[in-house]
Amino acid sequence: MHHSHPYSQKKAEELWQAVLRLKTKEECRRFFRDLCTIQEMTAMADRWQAVKKINDNEPYRDIAKQVGMSSTTVARVAYWLNHGQGGYRLMLKKLKLL
Repeated sequence: MHHSHPYSQKKAEELWQAVLRLKTKEECRRFFRDLCTIQEMTAMADRWQAVKKINDNEPYRDIAKQVGMSSTTVARVAYWLNHGQGGYRLMLKKLKLL
């Protein structure tokens, strides 16, 4: 996040409203593909894979190797899983993975 471009709650709320209208995987794929770069999509997909593996108590080093991210990034994902807003856990529960 750039300091010259502060996080806007109003802009974020408008994005969340749009995301809530997505109904299918195909709609999600199309919307996020237009919204995000391939690198952003890959980073989000990798983080979600890491969340599932952390939840399964896989060692961070193994996760980093399997997912293709640094151990530092795996630790950061684990931090947000354990000390974030509860969003990862909410989705793990919704998907019956928790």
